Amino acid sequence: MTEKPKEKRKPTEKPTEEKPPVVAEKPAEAPAEKPKEKEKKPAKVRKKEKKAYTRYKIDDKGLTLTRLRPYCERCGPGYFMADHGDRYSCGHCGFTRYKRA
Repeated sequence: MTEKPKEKRKPTEKPTEEKPPVVAEKPAEAPAEKPKEKEKKPAKVRKKEKKAYTRYKIDDKGLTLTRLRPYCERCGPGYFMADHGDRYSCGHCGFTRYKRA
């Protein structure tokens, strides 16, 4: 195989310098405003859980309990209906019963 002779570069030679392309100047921009600090959100307040004593009323003697709200007619005992002023509604099945005026 024949080898190609390597070209030697003289140490005194400098590579040719290319001129950078001409770039149009950008207009001066207004100084950027600093972003405002985010306001801290207030801590979330948890609602208190409703206990069983909010669904019943105990008589003075403590012998009997009375239900404050009706049970759902579709779901049966154990599913209380929510009181919305003019109607009762079940949160489980969606049944609604209107109060009489």
